[in-house]
Amino acid sequence: MAITASMVKELREATGAGMMDAKKALTETDGDMEAAVDWLRTKGLAKAAKKSGRTAAEGLVAVVVEGNKGVAVEVNSETDFVAKNAEFQEMVSGIAKAALGVADVDALKAADMGGKTVEAVVTDKIATIGENMSLRRMASIEGETVVTYVHNAVVDGMGKIGVVVAMNGGDETIGKQIAMHIAAVNPAALSADDLDADVVEKEKQVQMDIARESGKPEQVIEKMIEGRMKKFVAEATLLNQQFVVNPDLTVEAAAKEAGATITGFVRLEVGEGIEKKEEDFAAEVAKAAQG
Repeated sequence: MAITASMVKELREATGAGMMDAKKALTETDGDMEAAVDWLRTKGLAKAAKKSGRTAAEGLVAVVVEGNKGVAVEVNSETDFVAKNAEFQEMVSGIAKAALGVADVDALKAADMGGKTVEAVVTDKIATIGENMSLRRMASIEGETVVTYVHNAVVDGMGKIGVVVAMNGGDETIGKQIAMHIAAVNPAALSADDLDADVVEKEKQVQMDIARESGKPEQVIEKMIEGRMKKFVAEATLLNQQFVVNPDLTVEAAAKEAGATITGFVRLEVGEGIEKKEEDFAAEVAKAAQG
């Protein structure tokens, strides 16, 4: 597979590796981006363990709570200009309220919103605003206490990152602090039991490959891996993370001090995981001028 400059650029941005190292990693893995990141990590050339998911799509995340249920929805638009449009925001708010009565995004698309389905409302808005839009996803959670937080809010309850936290006990103050922590740190799961087994196994294999590069005996490597995996789980799971408000405590310990037990959370970020084609404006103008 031909390795392009844009592929090298993307890998460099994701890992902080040098240009030649990034190119070699892509060559060694036949252009497989994820495998190239792991290759760099194995060789100790990646400066960041996490692959940076390029947040490219525009739009809004809206959060809303009713009783003991909270929901978050993501509605995408082509430009941030439309995301700031009051008409678009009103639609997103209505969709979030409709989401309180359904279980998943497919049911939400078919839900009633002012006499039309949500999907039809979005289609109509595309025609009136003149820009493509899509209801991408929703997530809901229930609990004794449900608290929301929106980061970079453009209006109340809507912004670029939306978080909903469910707890037993506790109050709005600790709930908001935990939600802000989730927005900032983006934990992969609530606890070790909730982590994706495939993700854990992949991380273990990467760490084993890194350790073997050191040339240490297998029994030493096993001890190394045990410690590294404990650290990985602590950094990836909400309950075990150091609380941003008070790093001397884990999030679980901070919640306990406030009389709360965290039972779950939802975090949606606009455009998370979506690749957006980078336009070369000068090239576009030149092409248009050529007719």
